[in-house]
Amino acid sequence: MNYIDRRGFFRQALVGAGLLAVPWARAQEKTPPAGTPQFRADDRVILGRTGITTSRMAVGSGTHGWQKSSNQTKLGMENFVGMIRHGYDRGLTLWDMADMYGSHPYFREALKFVPREKVTVLTKVWTRDAVGVKQDLERFRSEIGTDTIDILLLHCLTDNDWPGKMKATMDVVSEAREKGLVRSFGVSCHSMGALSAAVESPWPEVILERINHTGASMDDTPAKVVPLLKKGHDKGKVILGMKIAGVGELAGQIDRSLHFMFSQGFVDAFTMGFETIPQMDQVFGKIEAVRV
Repeated sequence: MNYIDRRGFFRQALVGAGLLAVPWARAQEKTPPAGTPQFRADDRVILGRTGITTSRMAVGSGTHGWQKSSNQTKLGMENFVGMIRHGYDRGLTLWDMADMYGSHPYFREALKFVPREKVTVLTKVWTRDAVGVKQDLERFRSEIGTDTIDILLLHCLTDNDWPGKMKATMDVVSEAREKGLVRSFGVSCHSMGALSAAVESPWPEVILERINHTGASMDDTPAKVVPLLKKGHDKGKVILGMKIAGVGELAGQIDRSLHFMFSQGFVDAFTMGFETIPQMDQVFGKIEAVRV
């Protein structure tokens, strides 16, 4: 069965399963003509100084991700891989995964149908010690089926002094980049103290942070988080947004949340975890409707 046939098969299977049924860079300097989108999910964006070019929106895999499981992995291999491939067909080349979500095997399966050089592989490591991270990195490469991880993040940092306590761990990741095992690295933060440390530390090239217009599931209010993220971006760090829908709390306000995020002008790309193809397609349209 050729690629086109398999793609059609996946879509038909998803329709039959009821999964074709939403739990998201900078704005252009000039206002586009009426009717022309300022933003598209499949826009090609350059991630700061990393040298990585990818899509504005990522296919996420961590909705309620915990203990090697998430809402996306619970869809099953065929259904979730079908959704990953649908996103790729629509131009989504940033793949957001994590060890905690148990999502590596799903993206490995997707790589059977998608050229590795066409996608940006982002994953996250929960282990805090240097030896463990070195072992995890080798395991991740095997689980995903890739020689190089494009972006490796230290996952879910909450300690205010993580740069001091995790220096040896950071050195392992930096060395992995020198060996060509990792292209870029950074952190995902889950406290204001950890975020402040990430902004001030010269080590993280990428910061993945929760951002939306109400503060739902964020480290603090937008009034406190936004200035820190802007400061980090001004220092040359890549800012990736997450929790745009506040883990579903803002499902009915995605238009407002997208507008808020894009209007800041410093979110280079963002990730969203979808559970159905119609959810993904709906957000494509909502992004194109944003005007800032």
